[in-house]
Amino acid sequence: MDRISARAQRHRWLWIASIWLGFGLVDAMQTVFVMRGEGMHHAWVRLFWTCVAGWIPWALATPLVLWLGRQFPPVKLRPVWTWFAHLAACAAVGLSFAAWMAWMDFAFNPYARHSWTGTFSGLWMDKFSNGILSFLVLYAAIVTVSYVLDSRERLALQQTETARLNEMLSKAQLDALRRQIEPHFLFNTLNAVAGLVREGRNDAAVGMIAGLSDFLRRVLQDSNAQQVPLGEEMEFAQKYLDIQKVRFAERLQLSVDVPRELYPAQVPSLILQPMVENAVKHGIAKRAQGGAIRIAASRSDGVLTLSVCNDGPSLPVDWEMARSGIGMSNVRTRLQRLYGDAFELSMRNQDAGGVEVSVSLPFAIAVAGGEG
Repeated sequence: MDRISARAQRHRWLWIASIWLGFGLVDAMQTVFVMRGEGMHHAWVRLFWTCVAGWIPWALATPLVLWLGRQFPPVKLRPVWTWFAHLAACAAVGLSFAAWMAWMDFAFNPYARHSWTGTFSGLWMDKFSNGILSFLVLYAAIVTVSYVLDSRERLALQQTETARLNEMLSKAQLDALRRQIEPHFLFNTLNAVAGLVREGRNDAAVGMIAGLSDFLRRVLQDSNAQQVPLGEEMEFAQKYLDIQKVRFAERLQLSVDVPRELYPAQVPSLILQPMVENAVKHGIAKRAQGGAIRIAASRSDGVLTLSVCNDGPSLPVDWEMARSGIGMSNVRTRLQRLYGDAFELSMRNQDAGGVEVSVSLPFAIAVAGGEG
């Protein structure tokens, strides 16, 4: 941090020196060329360099003015101390500048005078009184530039902090989805395992326990990846459905229509599981005869569409007024943060009965070194 701070200080001083050197060169060239054009006779080299060096007090005072601009912002001019601080600083810089210019006139005589007709203090006050307006303008310009630069820096910091908080929120939402396991799912799964043991179907019970173990490991694994290949999401959804199929047996029918060429497509992590869970909970579990779930994916005009359908009860007329579950609510929020307005999440009744949940989002495939 110290090394970075020292580098920033050097960079700032370089900019200050460059800006005031530019002012000095412009002032010197204008003074020399105009006077020569009017036929005056002066010590031109000394005059040129004294004009350039005359801006040194302003260069040295700039960090102080910048600091005062931060301590007493120009947009908060009501307190008397703000006016007093800036006017006092402006007067001090102006007096320093006038004293410096008067000293250089006495020391180097750039105007090639044959004799001095006044005192140092008189010349000092003369240069100060003649330059009051320019001092005020220069001081106000420095304070204004300081305020603009600080405002840009604050805006950049706010944008960085906002991006960091959004990333933390996205990770928190992903973590919530990762740890949100329907309690009834666990209880029902364990009851199903106990039933298999009582029936003597030990191999099936062991397989269900292994499937549950793999599922929980995938849910709880520490991964901050916001997007994963569709093939990975399908594998995870399949683990969930394998457990449910043991529980519901012939009551749960599953069909998958996801082309293999779409498996590399990037989708939000844990996008399918909440959709499948809703289909099981609201479509299959509520019917004694069970039902069917269909998972489909398609691509059209650069848009990837994922859908999960069930043939269970239809949505009530006022379903949009009811609160959605945490899983689907988090899915919508995550989609908004990942894609802005470039996505569509819909839930609707099917004509043939049942409910379809679909997500449409930009089609992208992971490329080496990042996501495409």
